[in-house]
Amino acid sequence: MSGILYVVGTPIGNLGDMSPRAVETLQNVDFLAVEDTRVTVKLLNHFGIKKSMVSYFEHNKYERGTMICQRILNGENCAIVTDAGMPCISDPGEMLVRQCYENNITVAVVPGASAVVSALAISGLPTARFTFEGFLSVDKKERRQHLEEVRNEKRTMLFYEAPHKLNTTLKDMLATFGNRNIAIVRELTKIHEEVIRTTLEKAVNDYAENPLKGEIVLVIAGAEKESTSDSYTVEQAVTMAIAVARKENISLSEACKSVAKLTGIKKSLIYKKTVERDDSDELS
Repeated sequence: MSGILYVVGTPIGNLGDMSPRAVETLQNVDFLAVEDTRVTVKLLNHFGIKKSMVSYFEHNKYERGTMICQRILNGENCAIVTDAGMPCISDPGEMLVRQCYENNITVAVVPGASAVVSALAISGLPTARFTFEGFLSVDKKERRQHLEEVRNEKRTMLFYEAPHKLNTTLKDMLATFGNRNIAIVRELTKIHEEVIRTTLEKAVNDYAENPLKGEIVLVIAGAEKESTSDSYTVEQAVTMAIAVARKENISLSEACKSVAKLTGIKKSLIYKKTVERDDSDELS
């Protein structure tokens, strides 16, 4: 009878985040498929677990995947873990999962910490819709092509980044996206956990000479939605904003916000054009 592949999430920094079910699963399976045996053995030692391990990473995933599947087909249970977080997400383990399905092997998940979702949750940026873009290529052309492909993405975007590449990545993002809001989330669940809420322009300036350290997730605001309304011109919106401000005795900013919702034209554009109008002086 065929065994099962368990996809087991492990802590991304704080060992206290390891779930009892994850510990029990690692204790009960026959062997582990791991990214780096030197890292995983520390986790196993912490919980008093002794288990056979098979290294499984990007450069041996084809050969080892076949071998792992064969062992599972022969009745052994296997758990795949990565060095930190959920395996198989932006990770070679996704291929092992596919191979298991191709061989009619049952795959079960034991959820654990995820740097993507954790960073998004504390970023302060919109969370209802988002897209995970993984690691950018180290190749300049491919990296810029990737960024260009998502330049008009309106959902919040998340990228993994290494500290030594951060400044180059921020510069490329600024050149492609313009000066958007960004949260640089580093060292999640560790002693030096930090959320830096800033803009791309300021981040480029701040970290050119003072690079950040640690594991980093970049959370970037999506592109602003373009106006979908053909019913109003900017000039009409300006006139409406002035009229609303006077009639309701509210500030120009509040009036522009109200008109922006009605017309679909950006508040910032309405406000800029409004303050330029001579008849708005008394409202400024």
